[in-house]
Amino acid sequence: MVSVGFWFLSLCLFFGVRVHASSSSTTKDLQPYRTGFHFQPPKNWINDPNGPMYFNGVYHLFYQYNPYGPLWGNITWGHSISHDLVNWLILEPALTPKETYDIQGCLSGSTTILPTGPKPIILYTGQDINGSQVQNLATPKNLSDPFLKEWVKSSGNPFLTPVNDIGPTLFRDPSTAWIGPDGKWRMVIGSEINGHGTALLYYSTDGMKWTRSKKPLHFSSETNMWECPDFYPVSNVGTNGLDTSFQGNNTIHVLKASFNNHEYYVLGTYDPKTDMFHVVSNDFKVSNAQFQYDYGRFYASKSFYDSAKQRRVIWGWVNEGDSESDAIKKGWSGLQSFPRSIWLSDTRKQLVQWPVKEIEKLRAKQVSIKSRELKSGTLLEVSSITASQADVEVTFSLSKLDKTEQIDSEVADPQLLCNQKNASLSGSIGPFGILALASKNMTEQTAVFFRVFKGPHKFLVLMCSDQSRSSIAQEVDKSIYGAFLDLDPLHEKISLRSLIDHSIVESFGGEGLACITARVYPKVAINKQAKLYVFNNGKENVTMSSLNAWSMNKAQITPMV
Repeated sequence: MVSVGFWFLSLCLFFGVRVHASSSSTTKDLQPYRTGFHFQPPKNWINDPNGPMYFNGVYHLFYQYNPYGPLWGNITWGHSISHDLVNWLILEPALTPKETYDIQGCLSGSTTILPTGPKPIILYTGQDINGSQVQNLATPKNLSDPFLKEWVKSSGNPFLTPVNDIGPTLFRDPSTAWIGPDGKWRMVIGSEINGHGTALLYYSTDGMKWTRSKKPLHFSSETNMWECPDFYPVSNVGTNGLDTSFQGNNTIHVLKASFNNHEYYVLGTYDPKTDMFHVVSNDFKVSNAQFQYDYGRFYASKSFYDSAKQRRVIWGWVNEGDSESDAIKKGWSGLQSFPRSIWLSDTRKQLVQWPVKEIEKLRAKQVSIKSRELKSGTLLEVSSITASQADVEVTFSLSKLDKTEQIDSEVADPQLLCNQKNASLSGSIGPFGILALASKNMTEQTAVFFRVFKGPHKFLVLMCSDQSRSSIAQEVDKSIYGAFLDLDPLHEKISLRSLIDHSIVESFGGEGLACITARVYPKVAINKQAKLYVFNNGKENVTMSSLNAWSMNKAQITPMV
């Protein structure tokens, strides 16, 4: 079989692209927190993913990037391309802050592919010379360039400025546009109007000139500023994604807003003729919002429709949990989550996310365990794989729930529960799960686990990601994150998939019903010293129905010379 690295280099040679050599294992030893298969450039600061798209056979990922250092500032649009969402070629930045309308930063935005041509356009927020946030447009310089390396800013920029009731610093992050039955394009921009988080709605006949609707698409009286809004349809039938402009029956629309350091979304029905969006799930709230893309360290996500695979794919920015001084020492800060497919769950009540299938091409040595009873106190090492760079899938089943712990409410705060009942505190059913990036003496461990409770009317399955013992270092974040899984543990298995990649543990519970992303900075459990365990610290036995774990090869993330 031809190696992934050989394939990628051959592709670059085919297009006449020169690349830098990839970093050596010595560099990995000196930089134990750099990831092997999550996207991050070789150095410097990155944050929000911007404008991902699939165009003429190439995937494009843009992102907020500081080309001059590992802290926020000098924000440009970094640009990388791929043919498989796994291996990436890093190009020169697509947008740099040079004009009066973006001199203080080319901030977040989206891409839209206009049918004439077809031609992609970038809609982005610039921070102008006065510090105001204004909306700008850019187009490719040469559509025949397969990589779209150069982009030209419109002579009409800025095409929108904050006027009337819009605060000058509360107007940013235009969404991907969609076209309605009247032939007009629509997009939303994040804002805060009279203290209310808002998705402002705008219209255009050509994708170039935009006017504001009298009414926003949606707003919330209980939240502050909405960043990075996203609006798209999902199918009521199957798992295939839909184009952002899709109009038809059997669809639900998703509105996502970023605030309070999390990604909240609501489901609703959308009438493209009237632009009325009616929420059918719990609406946005400052506290106890019902649905989040991810309950951990995951923010400013952006989605796109992948027409090649008929799926919707999202990325999120995963920021650091160490200090600015650590970033300066490392020379970099931030990474992107692994791209995820997203669709409507079988219950049609929420979204499901799963790593894109292409990740499987990085899988190497495999370990499999079938049907193992985990008695109380079990600690089972999963050996013979690279535990610091792994893909782990494990499924548990429960046969008896008669001794389940009682809980008074079915609307309890899952993060508070995970803090109160962490991995070291024994319950009746749980905690059980995995210990990732664990040291041999167990002084360091990142626990991703489940507990089961009995509420007034149903069982509650709690998923936790516990960083409280993730590092012997004192100055790093050691948060504990939590979420509930909407499943019945009496009749359904409880599954966990974790992507472990040196300083990130990206976990998917209940086949993607809840996702929790954590950043960890072990001092001992690094590289070959990292261990992986399955455990049961509950009083009742648990059956591990199956476990499959793979060492993961390194993705090719290579800068162009």
